[in-house]
Amino acid sequence: MPVEPGKLRNWYFEPVTQDYNHRDAILYALGVGLGRDPLNVAELEYVYERNLCTLPTFAVTLATLGMWVKNPKTGITWNKLVHSAQRSTFHRPLPSAARVTGFARISQVWDRGPEKGAVIVVEREIRCCNSGAAYCTLEQTLMLRADGGFGGVAPPKPEVSLPDRTPDETIRFNTSPGQAILYRLSGDWNPLHIDPEVSGKVGFSQPILHGYCSYGIAGWTASQAAQLAPSKLRLLECQFTRPVVPGDELEFHFWNPQPQQWLFQARVGDRVVLNGGRAEFHA
Repeated sequence: MPVEPGKLRNWYFEPVTQDYNHRDAILYALGVGLGRDPLNVAELEYVYERNLCTLPTFAVTLATLGMWVKNPKTGITWNKLVHSAQRSTFHRPLPSAARVTGFARISQVWDRGPEKGAVIVVEREIRCCNSGAAYCTLEQTLMLRADGGFGGVAPPKPEVSLPDRTPDETIRFNTSPGQAILYRLSGDWNPLHIDPEVSGKVGFSQPILHGYCSYGIAGWTASQAAQLAPSKLRLLECQFTRPVVPGDELEFHFWNPQPQQWLFQARVGDRVVLNGGRAEFHA
């Protein structure tokens, strides 16, 4: 059934406060796939507590909202929902330990039609509890495949257009067969990523990798393409177009159309799994 756009735009989320420490930051980096080569000094500073650095994409795991979409009052058919895109703006580096609060709202509700569903954007701002300073603004795009047709405005076309030419950089990143089992310890307990019976019921041959894990890999590889520290990342966005299976090799194609900006796409074989990607870095 179509959702009620007014109800969703006015949906109230309680602020969520979370404490995290160096163990959480390290566990996230390990879940993304860093630290498998103990001689890789570039990765070591994200998995070693001495002078620990924190990946900016760690923010997507902080002060999360849980399975709010299961609340029947939302009108959302939650088991038909897909996380279709993510955009994050990083205002300042995350410390290796902090107390943070997340403030969330539904910023956009779009209508693709009765046969195509609806699209909403859940915006979450992560702030330091002590100073009130904003670390980042996270925009999660959710496709509600069974809930369109309420007569609303159609979603805008994607902003990112990839160049029709040879990439400036190509980077391959191998995921590991058990990576989803490790990544889920950062807070995403969806059994789709660990239980073969659950993944089989929705048409997958095995549990799939978290979209947010692929997103973290994209942030890391974009930093490698730009030859800049991940802490310099200012913006990261992409669309999740196909699932990634733990053990897949992701091939990232990067284009550098202007200083501090990299556009990208990621493939597994001939399948595009991340598309319309953009990474921008602080000067």
